[in-house]
Amino acid sequence: MQVDSPEAIRNIALAGHSDTGKTTLASAFLYTAGVANRLAKVEDGGTVTDFDPEEVERKISIGLAPCFVPWREHKVNLVDCPGYGIFFTETEAALRATDAVLLCVNAIAGVEVTTETTWAAAERMELPIILNLTKMDRERADLDRNLEALRRNFGREVAPVQLPIGSEGEFEGVVDLIRGKAWLFESDGDGKPRETEIPAHLSGAYEELRNQLVEAVAESDEELLERYFEEGDLPTDDLLAGLRKAVAKRQVFPVTVSSALHGIGNATLLDTLVDLAPSPAERRAFPARTVGGEETEVLGDPDGPAAAIVFKTLSDPFAGKVSLLRVVRGTLESDKPLWNSREEQMEKVGHFMVMQGKQGTQVDRLVAGDIGAVAKLKHAHTGDTLCAKDTPLRLGWIRIPEPAIAYALEPKAKGDEEKIGDSLNRLMEEDITLSASRDVDTGEFLLSGTGQLHVEIAVAKLKKRFSVEVVLHPPRVPYRETIRRSADGHGRHKKQTGGRGQFADCKIRLEPMERGGDFEFVDQIFGGSIPQGFRPAVHKGIEEARVKGYLAGYKVVDFRVRLMDGQYHDVDSSEMAFKIAGSLAFKDAMSQAGATILEPLMKVVITTTEEFMGDIMSDLASRRGRPQGMESKNGSQLVTATVPMAEMLNYAPALRSMTQGRASFHMTFSHYEEVPKQIQDKLKAEAAEAAS
Repeated sequence: MQVDSPEAIRNIALAGHSDTGKTTLASAFLYTAGVANRLAKVEDGGTVTDFDPEEVERKISIGLAPCFVPWREHKVNLVDCPGYGIFFTETEAALRATDAVLLCVNAIAGVEVTTETTWAAAERMELPIILNLTKMDRERADLDRNLEALRRNFGREVAPVQLPIGSEGEFEGVVDLIRGKAWLFESDGDGKPRETEIPAHLSGAYEELRNQLVEAVAESDEELLERYFEEGDLPTDDLLAGLRKAVAKRQVFPVTVSSALHGIGNATLLDTLVDLAPSPAERRAFPARTVGGEETEVLGDPDGPAAAIVFKTLSDPFAGKVSLLRVVRGTLESDKPLWNSREEQMEKVGHFMVMQGKQGTQVDRLVAGDIGAVAKLKHAHTGDTLCAKDTPLRLGWIRIPEPAIAYALEPKAKGDEEKIGDSLNRLMEEDITLSASRDVDTGEFLLSGTGQLHVEIAVAKLKKRFSVEVVLHPPRVPYRETIRRSADGHGRHKKQTGGRGQFADCKIRLEPMERGGDFEFVDQIFGGSIPQGFRPAVHKGIEEARVKGYLAGYKVVDFRVRLMDGQYHDVDSSEMAFKIAGSLAFKDAMSQAGATILEPLMKVVITTTEEFMGDIMSDLASRRGRPQGMESKNGSQLVTATVPMAEMLNYAPALRSMTQGRASFHMTFSHYEEVPKQIQDKLKAEAAEAAS
């Protein structure tokens, strides 16, 4: 569908908690608009926006997916977002690429965790929100209860623009509070309504809710407020125009109702999106920075210099890499190159496409405000800006969260290490919250993500897409060893085998250093007891010995070695002999220096609500955590604590379980501390068993 005017476009992020019916709603829109010849269902695995094999198998959305609905001579671009919290970065990317949010709320469950998280993210990005109560045909679905909860959570600006006709299994239509019309739908029909009279039993509710809506709109505009005081009402055209402005300014948040699975409310909801959501020409300016780092803003001028943001990368087995774009300014034309401002490279551009899920249709151009895609860009990654070379800039992007969990990964088949690296690079292009690295301390290959399910899905993709099977293990904790006191050590290596022998003798002193001091070697020999050429060999021998550890095989840190004295032989001494002598002296000194084991402590910041504080504090105590402080911020409670890394390996699922997913945490390394004796004994026993 070729669109040449930003005014004819609506960009909507379809967001909300899991199991609110977002993907079903996208399918229902496509069916009602005649794009699809049947209503595809998640259960059948045929929906347009859940196309990844893992999504089909698990029946959940994992990544964002675009589609578009032609409606009333408009192109309604929808970006279907995952509902699980561990995939929320996908939702944030979708919000950055769109101009309004259709926030789906399960009419039975009401306000849930991702409802609140999405609301907060939309507030940060200053995006308008239209609410949709889904599954209004289900038992216990209720407008009044949900309206009370929405206003309690998000303010009195929440205002219904539709009233359901019938309840639960008898839900059959909607009353339009703006135009004063009623619409009935055939259950399991094509989603298109027929006009009818407002039912008499709803006249009281209609008058009450319409008055609330008129008041809310009037309060958002002084001119409308004056007219409302004079006439006691607002004409339909003024009400609609005023509501559209109020929605764009986030002064009113309309509430709609639907049952997508049964085709009830689909058409009226599409009408609401066209009527009330801002076009790209009306949205707030897009945040950006100049190449010099200065903050600026970009307006959606279709005649201005080109500027587009890559908000998602797909890995297609046939088309290769496909970059999803939001055009912010200018008009992009096929076969005309663009400047990648991050890489500072020209990107060769082929044909642009508009996407229905993973299926693309070629178009000649993409106008400012439109959403489309282009295949096989060489340099572009998610978050990059493509623009005109003579007016370079970087469009605002989202903050990528730190991984919450990591697993050690090893191939099932020998020789697959390189294949794993190449395959993971492909996955990380597509999923910006996935990361892989080699732990320099343990040597393990780590796969990190936002949760256990996230990592498991990545492993499943490795197997299905790239035929690479791996085994996951909890990562090793990078323990360290150190000393408590100074000690002297003597190392003597003497070996005679006939002919030239081996001889080296050295005396050293170990001294504790402050935490973080690592290792220092001081040559303190005066005279020639050890020739200058052999002294580095002593250093090297100690260096190699400390890496292997003394108590349990962990690297020894935070100590200083002073080379004090020694002996050599003109014929039998060598670098190798002094290297061995240095390691022997190190072990001798360690036996007297009060060797102990250190563990890494993490600084953990937990964001939660007051109701879960008791459970969280109790759990932290069981993990040997030490609270450092608590504060209230934006209605949430922030708990700061230091906790041993060994106790945090399973914290992400534990926190999610104890708070019903309503808490999050961020973890960074703090410092090393001595391990309690009982744990040291366990670590030493494990090391001895492994060595035997």
